[in-house]
Amino acid sequence: MAKDLYFTKEHNQVRKAFRDFIKKEINPNIDEWEEQGIAPLHDLFKKMGDLGFLGIRYDPKWGGEGLDYWYELAYLEELGNIDCGGLPMAIAVQSNMATPAIDQFGSDYLKETYLKPAILGDMVASIAVTEPDAGSDVAALKTTAKREGDYYVINGSKTFITNGTQADFLTLLARTSDEPGYHSFGLFIVPTNLPGFVVSKKLDKLGMRSSDTAELFFDNLKIPAKNIIGEEGEGFIYQMQQFQHERFACLPMTYVSLKNTINMTLDHLRTRIVFGKPLIAKQVLRHRISQWLTEIEALKSLTYHIVRMKSEGMDATKEISMGKLLAGQLSNKVTGGCLQMYGGLGFTNEMRISRAFRDSRLTAIGGGANEVMCDIIAKMEGM
Repeated sequence: MAKDLYFTKEHNQVRKAFRDFIKKEINPNIDEWEEQGIAPLHDLFKKMGDLGFLGIRYDPKWGGEGLDYWYELAYLEELGNIDCGGLPMAIAVQSNMATPAIDQFGSDYLKETYLKPAILGDMVASIAVTEPDAGSDVAALKTTAKREGDYYVINGSKTFITNGTQADFLTLLARTSDEPGYHSFGLFIVPTNLPGFVVSKKLDKLGMRSSDTAELFFDNLKIPAKNIIGEEGEGFIYQMQQFQHERFACLPMTYVSLKNTINMTLDHLRTRIVFGKPLIAKQVLRHRISQWLTEIEALKSLTYHIVRMKSEGMDATKEISMGKLLAGQLSNKVTGGCLQMYGGLGFTNEMRISRAFRDSRLTAIGGGANEVMCDIIAKMEGM
């Protein structure tokens, strides 16, 4: 058996356990959940929480496993083996997008009341940042949280919110001051069972069909002041740091799912006979796929480098931004190219390649568009 350069026997045991869970509990249901446009997250997350999959790196004090970044990487890679893009995104929101700021900056009260139930799968979490008029330009958001005594009163709206119709709480970024600059925001935990919270509508998306995505509305919603994460005025900073966990989570899911898409396409090319020969005999197709495999391996190697940086406590913002940019570019190129190799078959929804094509399009948009990643990289390179 070949030696594993990065993962110990214990790492791979966790990987196998999660892979087996996906094969048994998730992939057999994907077609149904895609058709329904939603997955039963409360039921699924409880099963995952019972097995310790939702808190790989979090402190055991709050229900986590307390493991290292390589365990988390193995977990995120296995998410890429789910037969769609929507559900891995929904799961990653729970483990890597809505909860890191609570873990890093939240009070013991917030950790006990929200982080622990999220890790255990007793609550579904969602991250609420994007607004109708504020996507990549996060500082332009208009939702307000005004302090009134022992409460904050929240007014405004959020859109493109993953898990939005099922969430028990939101990690929500809101403006706490009209002053210009980045120190006029708060990051809050907002329970969804309070008066003033409304799911305006469930969005009908091009892809990621099994992930419920919602537009939310807040009308004088009162939350206790103790539901603020960290210090008032620092919410924007906290969220920028939380974005790094979100963007990193995208990388392993992308290179694994793209490799699976290529393998699926190769199976098609070997069996599809055109002019008396299988399509795999076409040198141009073999070379094209070879190029893609090389670029996917480069993304994987960059991801492993980022894990080494994170393990040493280094700032990997630039490298994560580079990885996110590359993931978005590859997602568009590879899935579009693979669909082309299917010809007319690829244009039918019954073929898995059409789902891969639709789902992958979000990679270059969500969590910071390719253009935003370029701006971050340019700024960090002194341009």
